[in-house]
Amino acid sequence: MKKGYKALLEEADAEIEAITPAEAQELAARDDVVLVDIRDPRELDREGRIPHTLHAPRGMLEFWIDPESPYHKPVFASGKTFVFFCAGGLRSALATKTAQDMGLSPVKHIKGGFGAWKEAGLPYDPPTERKP
Repeated sequence: MKKGYKALLEEADAEIEAITPAEAQELAARDDVVLVDIRDPRELDREGRIPHTLHAPRGMLEFWIDPESPYHKPVFASGKTFVFFCAGGLRSALATKTAQDMGLSPVKHIKGGFGAWKEAGLPYDPPTERKP
């Protein structure tokens, strides 16, 4: 293996902006900021979600960002600030670096992800997954 995930994360962390959950909550109140949840849909159902966020599954992100893609989502051409988050901050760091490399700007990510958001006692919608 030429480069593992730790090296990729180290590179990403050196080039992207990480913010705290409290800073993300402040930004989320602005009309020019979009919080982007890149977790898998099953994670949202199992763990809950931050209200008023855009769900953009990690596997589709590059396709949704690129205006030349048949899957492009216009929100990513809106000129807004995008704050990415995942469960723990690893995937969102890599996603933020990728979005930044693609030319999306400004972009940030929530250090510690949704887990840190919940630990900070910030509001979230509870899980919807039903137990058998």
